[in-house]
Amino acid sequence: MRDLEDRVMGVLFGLAAGDRIGGPLRMAIRVAESLCERGCFDVHDIGRRYLEWWRDEAFDTGPTVAQVLSLVASGVVFEQAVVQVDKNAGGMTAGCNPAHRSAPLAMCALIDDTELTQAAIEEAQITHRHPLAGDAAAAVACLCRALIRGTPWSMALDQASEGRCRETRDALKIHRSVELSPNGFAPDALRAAIHFVDTSPSFLIALARSIDFAGPENYCPVLVGSIGGARWGL
Repeated sequence: MRDLEDRVMGVLFGLAAGDRIGGPLRMAIRVAESLCERGCFDVHDIGRRYLEWWRDEAFDTGPTVAQVLSLVASGVVFEQAVVQVDKNAGGMTAGCNPAHRSAPLAMCALIDDTELTQAAIEEAQITHRHPLAGDAAAAVACLCRALIRGTPWSMALDQASEGRCRETRDALKIHRSVELSPNGFAPDALRAAIHFVDTSPSFLIALARSIDFAGPENYCPVLVGSIGGARWGL
């Protein structure tokens, strides 16, 4: 039980260690606070908390979240705002922000394994319309959940791949020789994170390598933090 609790704590503390600017962590905390205070997964409550944060002190949200919350703050409902932002972006809303903030879903025992994927997808759709954003978020949540339970790394990757889109499945594969990109496209950020967690002997080394690779981009290291925290614990 202590090992399990250690890995649960490792997810959020790892995310915090990987987040060099602070926005993903603050969004993940809003998800965690909603789960704790509501005692269930309530997507509308999470959206409300994001909006309150936006009106108060939001930063490092990424362009998609910023545009959606700006529209909602002006009176547009979430569903319409998401559609409008996706249209304005030419459908390019497959960012990794939802994957960053999905960590608390993996940590929450109130969400059954059979409900975890759908919860992650619904949570992603608060701001991101492109299905790959939700698919990557679901993959991260399921991977972290499996690792929290002590599932071996390769088996956890297989479990997280079940039912995923082709691009997400490919990102979850172990590639010994792979071309990585530091951008925020969800499958690319996930592929890079898997590479560093897979090829590193410890959390600190995986995180340091990912930060060196990413430079100022706050994408891959956040995922290395949460996934690595679930694998190696607090």
